[in-house]
Amino acid sequence: MVDMMPVGNIGRSVTRLEAREKVTGRAEYVHHLRLPGMLYGKIFRSTVPHALIKSVDISAARAVEGVFRVVTIDDIRTVIPNPYYGPAFHDQPILADGKVRFAGEPVAVVLASDPRVAEYAAGLITAEYEELPAVFDEVEAMTSSVCVHDELKPAATFPDLQHLKGRSGTNVALDYKLVRGDVEAGFKSADHVFEHTFRCQQAMHTPMEPFVSVADVQDGRMTLHTASQGPSFVRIEMARLLGWPENRVRVKVPHIGGGFGGKLYIKLEALVTALSLLIQRPVKISLTMEEQFFMVTKHACTFTIKSGVNNDGKIVARRCKIFWNGGAYADIGPRVTQKAGFTSAGPYDIENVAINSYAVYTNRPPAGALRGFGAPQTAWAYECHTDMIAEALKLDKIEFRRQNLLREGRPQASGTIVRDAALDKVLDQVISRMGWHSPLERGSGTIRRGRGVALGIKGITSPTTSVAIVNLYGDGSCGLYIGTVDMGQGSDTVMAQIAAEVLGLNAEAIRVIHPDTDVTPYDMGTLGSRSTFHMGTAVRLAAEDAKAKISALAVELGLAPNSNIPLSEMLRKKYGMQAGNIIGTGSFIPAYKKPDPETGQSVNATPFWGIGGAGAEVEIDTETGRISVTKLVNVVDAGVALNPTLVRQQVSGSAIMQLGFTMTENMIFRDGQLTNGSLADYKIPSLLDIPPQFINEFVDSRQTTGPFGAKGTGETSSISLSPAIGNAVADALGIHMTDLPLTPESIFRAIQLKNGTPLAED
Repeated sequence: MVDMMPVGNIGRSVTRLEAREKVTGRAEYVHHLRLPGMLYGKIFRSTVPHALIKSVDISAARAVEGVFRVVTIDDIRTVIPNPYYGPAFHDQPILADGKVRFAGEPVAVVLASDPRVAEYAAGLITAEYEELPAVFDEVEAMTSSVCVHDELKPAATFPDLQHLKGRSGTNVALDYKLVRGDVEAGFKSADHVFEHTFRCQQAMHTPMEPFVSVADVQDGRMTLHTASQGPSFVRIEMARLLGWPENRVRVKVPHIGGGFGGKLYIKLEALVTALSLLIQRPVKISLTMEEQFFMVTKHACTFTIKSGVNNDGKIVARRCKIFWNGGAYADIGPRVTQKAGFTSAGPYDIENVAINSYAVYTNRPPAGALRGFGAPQTAWAYECHTDMIAEALKLDKIEFRRQNLLREGRPQASGTIVRDAALDKVLDQVISRMGWHSPLERGSGTIRRGRGVALGIKGITSPTTSVAIVNLYGDGSCGLYIGTVDMGQGSDTVMAQIAAEVLGLNAEAIRVIHPDTDVTPYDMGTLGSRSTFHMGTAVRLAAEDAKAKISALAVELGLAPNSNIPLSEMLRKKYGMQAGNIIGTGSFIPAYKKPDPETGQSVNATPFWGIGGAGAEVEIDTETGRISVTKLVNVVDAGVALNPTLVRQQVSGSAIMQLGFTMTENMIFRDGQLTNGSLADYKIPSLLDIPPQFINEFVDSRQTTGPFGAKGTGETSSISLSPAIGNAVADALGIHMTDLPLTPESIFRAIQLKNGTPLAED
């Protein structure tokens, strides 16, 4: 029997609830799933970046012994007549439909009971193309005569994207703008004007568990087992594609091995669903690590930032123009474009701001959400730009930041008032941990050392809804039903801590039911640092609802106030045996005010602010360009840290991921062809790349609107890491790098250019 007892769960580093399952290898993943009669699908992909499909020859593949069926878009249309999907635009076909828009796009699928047979047969498929001119660069695509799509049809699913309009004759999916004050007048009044352009590269999410989905059609119902961060959206979108009510589509998500935004919205789900419908058997598709390069990626972008600054160091005007390379299909790129766009002027109090942020189609693999939702790309520009201005005006870089920092009660560029954003505290703690005011040993000979800092700010996706159910059973034990996906961040544990704190239980005693749309209620998705705040609040409300029902039951049973009788005994009194349930429900959607379409102004653009700061020390060999990050400090504002150990792990994990995007990771294309599409050539960080001094912390703060004072922090240490390292490189060499990643080659080229001996391009 489990009874209520007062236990302090908030601020306690509860061990992950799933820790034993994972370390013993018993945790459930879709990759482990085998269903009776299940077939495996292997994908044949396009070899050209932009072309009309003249023919697809599947005869050789179909003749292979063991092949069950070979499927093209013509087959798909027999079960899904309009096979286009997407969270922003319905622009992506389940398989290439008469045209391919990037090299690597799925064209056909081979089904077999043996995945090796399917893979062999897929290699025998051939296609004939009529190649079309292609466009790969996001700035060039703005005005190119090459259009990736003839027509765009908005999805109109999410409230914050319902302003998207149907378009034709353009590669621009969204042009977001924000205007505050009079930016041109601000430039005219400024004593100095600075303008720089920065670029970020296309990169990959690289979860340890590649994309995988299993579809199983039986008796007019579809069950999807999928590694998805958004099971509720998958059900909605699959029901729309099939023309079915939602209750005929079931989406189940066990543990997933990392997502980082890549496993949001529809990925393999539409394809396996169509295949299972066609053959009336379960179908599984598991991508290889190499195939992940063609599923979804991080946006490359070009950012030109211009600032007007007075002699006293006050920034009086800023213009930001950002071009986001969305690849061949929009995915959630328009949301990235507007959410990252509205904070692209940085964490600074500037009276005159103009922002233009463009989501642009090209003939590259699609780009979508990735940890930070575009904020790290914009911070790379505005924080390197900040140091460049300070150096030019001979200002102290820290004091220059302090002078212009957004503070409590002041309006951000969008007009939303800044509340509970611990920018000062984060900056102070970074400076303290860096020992900023102590001398730095600068190196000698060919070795140069430098250090840098940076701050970042991020708005949170809004408006979004989370719903939670708390179920107290006849013995008083508790089940928590939520759609939040635990993909390694520890959300099961934190949600259990919130429920337990309200109900007076031990968090370790609560059972968290993983997402199953037949069982767990709606959640918009596990993304954008929203779960602790949104689902956490829904869980708190559900637990409070259950607690209120327990109090009502006590009154019904005639118990004395504060009698402290265990729930199990109360239910036994009511039902005469161990029976019954107490069900608590909670639903949460934060307040939100849609931005004005002409000015981008809103009194409530974000439910809370994501705040992070970073400091870095680097050592560079000027003979080779070899760079080592010798010290890395990451400090975030997490509000009240519900589980301090999990917060630190989130901070370090996010920082290591961004370290890869800063130092090595880069999808290199030549004429639209990916040239390094394997983990042998595309280098992600290993333990050997972790800086010797690696400090990950949070400040003492409180999000007054969050559950027990908490806010999300899964992304915040990613925002400012790149410019902190970039500024450290500039401090060491006197060279401001403007393009990521900061590889030894790019640094060596910059050194040679500065020395007047530029190297020839490859």
